[in-house]
Amino acid sequence: MRKILFIFSCWLVLLSGAARAESFTLADGGAVSGDILKSDDNGIMLRAGDGYTNVAWARFSQDTLKQLAQNPKYKQYVDVFIEPDKSQHPASAEIRLNTVTRLERPAHPSVLGGLFKSPVGLLMLVIIYFANIYAALEVALFRGRPLGQVVALSAVLPLIGPAVFLALPMPKEPEPVETPEEAAAAAAAAAPRKPGAAPTKATTDIEIVEASWKKEDKKPESQVFARGKFTFNKRFIETKFAGYIGEPKGDAKKFSMEAKTGAGQFMVEYIAQIGLNEMILETPNGQVTVPFGDILEIKLVPKPA
Repeated sequence: MRKILFIFSCWLVLLSGAARAESFTLADGGAVSGDILKSDDNGIMLRAGDGYTNVAWARFSQDTLKQLAQNPKYKQYVDVFIEPDKSQHPASAEIRLNTVTRLERPAHPSVLGGLFKSPVGLLMLVIIYFANIYAALEVALFRGRPLGQVVALSAVLPLIGPAVFLALPMPKEPEPVETPEEAAAAAAAAAPRKPGAAPTKATTDIEIVEASWKKEDKKPESQVFARGKFTFNKRFIETKFAGYIGEPKGDAKKFSMEAKTGAGQFMVEYIAQIGLNEMILETPNGQVTVPFGDILEIKLVPKPA
């Protein structure tokens, strides 16, 4: 008797489990069934028989999602997957087309007429006209034509005038006209002269100019370099008095140097050494060190010939 009761109890449990099993339709047309064991943001876990199945919310059909949304336990998960009905869609904004004023296209468009009707076209025509005048000037100089004639024709006939004068050949230069005096002189020069005959006027009129070697050479003058007009430093001495550094050469052979400082005046034979702030001068009395800041004047005196 107890075995019969136990078997009957098991059969009731199985019947109640089968009754609790739910069936769900999927979006692809399929279906799954089982007991819902767990639900989260990703989906639900079903127990189907002896196995378990995870089904994502996006796989369920809209009808199944709406059915699950009636249960507060699943509503928070499935609301985002339910598509709104047409009645729930917001009304679309009305599209209004504004009228646009369009330019009327001419029936017979012309390129030249369009240039005269627009500011940009007029500017282009002015530029082309002045370029035509400039081309006329260049053609007149190149072909040797009268400048006023070429420019005037090019101003009246733009582009055509310069092209016409450019196509014309260059004018021939007029042959020089020989005067009677020149002809007589040429004939006299070409005629053979007898021995002992006096030379003609044409052969005797020889212009005598003064020979360049007869000019007297200008005597060299003294040169004075005073403080205030010149800055005495190493670069100035090396540049201006290079012939006096070391062995005398160049101007040092024609001029003798005199250096005037606060301590006195020295006759300089040559410059022995130059430093950054001073120089050593070789004088008849020996070497003298002179700072650049003490130099008052340097004088070059021509040596006697």
